[in-house]
Amino acid sequence: MDTVSVEPFLLDQIPATRRALFAPTLKRAYDAAGVVIKNEPIFQTPSAIDNAGRIRSWAVDRAFQTLIESGQWPVEYRWADFSKPTGRYLEVRLSHSVMTISQISDPTQQPRNVVFRENRRLNNQKFFPLPEFDDERQVDGLPAFLLVHGHQELTFAHLGVPNSQHNLGYIYRSPNLLMMPHLVSSDVHPIEQTDVDAVMTLKEEIDKWRIDGE
Repeated sequence: MDTVSVEPFLLDQIPATRRALFAPTLKRAYDAAGVVIKNEPIFQTPSAIDNAGRIRSWAVDRAFQTLIESGQWPVEYRWADFSKPTGRYLEVRLSHSVMTISQISDPTQQPRNVVFRENRRLNNQKFFPLPEFDDERQVDGLPAFLLVHGHQELTFAHLGVPNSQHNLGYIYRSPNLLMMPHLVSSDVHPIEQTDVDAVMTLKEEIDKWRIDGE
């Protein structure tokens, strides 16, 4: 599957009607974090101010957990352990892929390099091979997407498919989701039949991998 076909697969996994929910969800989270930071004296210390991004990140996790639990985004989620483990992170379970959420300062760059993200990037290489890699596809893990947002202020939000080489950023990155209309019709941006066929083929391969792994 070439890089062009990444976009329709991502659109299949997270349709435009669901993406339209992301901007207001992020804005509510940032607003809630701002209230906590402003009203709690502990968070006015210089060390806390320097790490206020953690509060925004926690608020975003909570907001997306609520979005899913409310039924507005009918997917599953789990709290997965970091590799060490040193804590947990929110993993959104889509029909044929997974998505995690990260706060970053530069929308063109991947989040910092940690073990679980590195493993996910390598999975993507199997599904969305680049010319410099072997084109033989072997399914050994679900494709992984990122929802990135940032940073001290909410100025961008993108869905991205990480490149297996961290310094190269993304195979594909969506337009800024903050610029999307909040109401999107279900038939927006129809995709070509060839893209539909490619997406269905990939989903069939993933389903076969799941069955073989049982």
